Amino acid sequence: MEKSKVFTLQIFFIYSKYFMPDQPKSTNIRQISRGLIFFSILFALFLAGCASSPENDESDKWAAQKLYKEAKDALDASDYETAIKYFEKLEAKYPFGDYATQAELDTVYAYYKFNEADSSIEAANRFIKLHPRHAHVDYAYYMRGLASEAKKKNALDNYLPQDPSKRDPASTKKAYDYFDELVKKFPNSRYAPDAVKRMGYLRDSLAMHEIQVAKYYIGRNAYVAAINRAKYVVENYPQTPASRIALKILVDSYKQLGMNELAEDAERVLKLNQPSKAKTGSQMKPPEKQESNSES
Repeated sequence: MEKSKVFTLQIFFIYSKYFMPDQPKSTNIRQISRGLIFFSILFALFLAGCASSPENDESDKWAAQKLYKEAKDALDASDYETAIKYFEKLEAKYPFGDYATQAELDTVYAYYKFNEADSSIEAANRFIKLHPRHAHVDYAYYMRGLASEAKKKNALDNYLPQDPSKRDPASTKKAYDYFDELVKKFPNSRYAPDAVKRMGYLRDSLAMHEIQVAKYYIGRNAYVAAINRAKYVVENYPQTPASRIALKILVDSYKQLGMNELAEDAERVLKLNQPSKAKTGSQMKPPEKQESNSES
């Protein structure tokens, strides 16, 4: 506080000496204006200097082990923002060693739980690139899928659940691709079974999205466009709940266009694809989340 007083007095002295000479006001207006500008700039710089000189963060002195412990404690306490702060500080201060490597992996999880899906995916991609042979790199592949799957949701879903098939399918497709890559590269991974379940649900969701678009076209009498969407579902998503709906759309649309032979063909296929009586329950039900953190 004393330093700020001295600095203020020094500024005032400079201002008084060089910009306020003892001259008539009519001949000194320009100098006074310049002086005021000079004083304002210096004062602004002084305030900025004060604001940018906070006391040293105690965590700056912590060793790698201490930083990691505090970060893990924060993570376990669901204080994800603090956990991310300490993990990233650990990576920056001690970039080499087991603590830094594990911090990189834990950051993926922390960002995911903090609802920062893009940051989680970015952290996972970075870990995969830097540590392709790490014992737990499969976890990074898995978390990419979870984070991308989470992106297709929005804040209102917690209060007004929305049909997943009506959302933008881009993140759904990306999540499917991420899980698919995990299963192909690490078929024996502990995360592979859950990834396969999620792929089934995501596949159903992608197929139903095409059905929603086809129904949109039907509502506008655009039967050719509806047929194209329905055929895409039949060809690319067979044996899904949406495939039967797609066949029904084909039957109705062909009839609307007077293409009776094609309508009969589609109806014949529809009858051959009656749902099995042994199958019960909705296949569109999402799997339960497996959000366990990576092993240390």
